[in-house]
Amino acid sequence: MLTLRTSPASPFGRKVKIAACELDLLDRIEIVAADTTDPKDTLRAQNPLGKIPALVLEDGSTLFDSRVIAEYLDHLAGGGLIPPGEARFAQLRLQALADGICDAALLQVYEGRFRTPEMRNAAWVENQAGKVARALATLEAAPPAWSGKPRIGEIALACALGYLDLRFDGTWRAAHPKLVAWLDDFAARVPSFETTRFKG
Repeated sequence: MLTLRTSPASPFGRKVKIAACELDLLDRIEIVAADTTDPKDTLRAQNPLGKIPALVLEDGSTLFDSRVIAEYLDHLAGGGLIPPGEARFAQLRLQALADGICDAALLQVYEGRFRTPEMRNAAWVENQAGKVARALATLEAAPPAWSGKPRIGEIALACALGYLDLRFDGTWRAAHPKLVAWLDDFAARVPSFETTRFKG
């Protein structure tokens, strides 16, 4: 049995869970909550970076970073998530863009959560918000087309948009109608997007 260390609200953990569902591997994975702020959590022994998600393999070794975990799951399933050839790089590029949205969004959340008001840096927060805005504008201009089962890039994008809904009250939606339609279509075609949604 594989063990996935993550938290319910993590967009990166959600990406791995949706990937596992799409690859029919979820029944081989035990999901165990992790607290990245707790020095007593065994996560730090499993991943020296103390970050989630982390996938503990059956031999006790650990893979970390959602991109590495997704590629491993794709390997286990014999493919389907990451296409071969040139299409691979289009998917990896989309995944990198979506993950970058999540990174910048998380940093904004952490600035408000972990810094007292007098320590917050408005210019730094604005810089992170700019990354998100530029990425969304790029995606709104040309939303990714896909058919059949979603691949890693589409999964990563759906999780990034879902995270913006969760932590920023969906304010991105007003200026990005094509992406809203894209996400609605994704949610309708991929049931695991709803089942992995954080409802807390």
